[in-house]
Amino acid sequence: MQAPDNLAAPTREDPAARAAPDGGAVRTTESDPRARLRPRHLTMIALGGIIGASLFVGSGSVIRTVGPAALLSYAIGGALVVLVMRMLGEMSTNRPVVGSFMEYARDGLGNWAGFAIGWLYWYFWVGVVAFEAVVVGRIFHEWFPSVPDWTFALAGMLVFTFTNLMSLRSFGETEFWLASIKVTTIVVFLGVGTLYVLGIIPGSTGSVANITDHGFMPHGWAPVFNGVAVVIFSYFGTEIVTMAAAESDQPAKGVAKATNTVVWRILLFYVGSVAILLMVVPWDELPAKVSPFAFAFGRFGLPGAEQVMNAVVLTAALSVLNSGLYSGSRMLFALSKHGYAPRWVEDRNRAGVPWKAILLSTVVGYVAIAANYAAPKDVFDFIMNSAGCVALFVYAFVALTQWRLRNRMSAREKAGLTLKMWLHPWLNAVVLAAVGLIVVLMALDPDAAPQVWLSLGALGLLLAVYPFVRRRAAQRAPGTSSAHDGARSPSAAGSPEA
Repeated sequence: MQAPDNLAAPTREDPAARAAPDGGAVRTTESDPRARLRPRHLTMIALGGIIGASLFVGSGSVIRTVGPAALLSYAIGGALVVLVMRMLGEMSTNRPVVGSFMEYARDGLGNWAGFAIGWLYWYFWVGVVAFEAVVVGRIFHEWFPSVPDWTFALAGMLVFTFTNLMSLRSFGETEFWLASIKVTTIVVFLGVGTLYVLGIIPGSTGSVANITDHGFMPHGWAPVFNGVAVVIFSYFGTEIVTMAAAESDQPAKGVAKATNTVVWRILLFYVGSVAILLMVVPWDELPAKVSPFAFAFGRFGLPGAEQVMNAVVLTAALSVLNSGLYSGSRMLFALSKHGYAPRWVEDRNRAGVPWKAILLSTVVGYVAIAANYAAPKDVFDFIMNSAGCVALFVYAFVALTQWRLRNRMSAREKAGLTLKMWLHPWLNAVVLAAVGLIVVLMALDPDAAPQVWLSLGALGLLLAVYPFVRRRAAQRAPGTSSAHDGARSPSAAGSPEA
């Protein structure tokens, strides 16, 4: 059964909403239908969500480590994301909800799974928001060295806190324009880069042969697979569109479109961009301290290329800050619906925005920013390392959840799916095996191992406290758990109580 189209407009959740047939999962937090996201917002969130500073800056590190075979790292990582998005798309078109994979994990694997993955996801984005705010501060400080960078970081947090608090539409409009800049930059780079490689631009030294002339796989296969472990995190954020679609005019259609286009988005924006980079500049000539895109634009003859790319990286950081606040607050809102977070987190303002969920998420960000300037390295290393495997955990939970939910469907329900996962359940097994392999590779890498052990520790801590949270949730809202377990959506019928 699909969730109700909308909530009435209370500042606290209606009792009827908590007893909704789908277990209290809300399709939207907005009370005003006119304030929902439009198709153009979802389009740019889907397009821009996959483009971050990790592409504009981090790709250079991957290329220098792996060599031209970084193309394979990005392609393999992209293939895994395509499969995960297809699974998530099947579940989201069948039942669009703000909690997205957290709600589906509850239905498919049990309440413990929704609790654990929901809080890990929130923790991940809170850390990323704080990290991106610091990046924003450092970029502005380069332009205005007389002003301390913490003031710009704080200003960035305040601006986007206000943007998210205003309304869902203000978030959507802001993300639309920030994503437009990122997408335009990539499109221009691909177009000009192609002309450069073809020799149409005067003074061109680019060539397709640059990919192989200096050794395609100079360090063997091991760095290629280690590279997958790095680039997989560059793709994280593609799932945000499934959350945003639940607050749009046409949620199922929006998710289906985003899912069906993820293949060409990854091929064009990541694999395509890295391929052009390798053709324009031999991999062993990329500088370590300059964005590879800035270096390539300099080859094209663009004056002030480094500063232009700094502006684009700034845009990417602001976009992640904006979307991170959105996704983190919505996940916290969804967790509260089931008693997994304080009930007051559900409070919404007149625009229907869960303002307390937003503020709670930003407070952690402000604390992290302050701590960063007190202990510049230790604090962020701990935050990012302890959430470093969240993307992999989410992908594994999605694969397991979709596998189980599909198996519970009747033949009629399966026939009614508007979007289906390919080769179920074989590709689910492939994703799970790949995630396991990546975790093992990370554990064997001295630099990445802390992420594995701290992330597993965070997951273990959440599982340890879950029984206490479950009892408190049952005391707070008697009958909620039974309502959730006894009245599933058709595709989730029969899910066990955790």
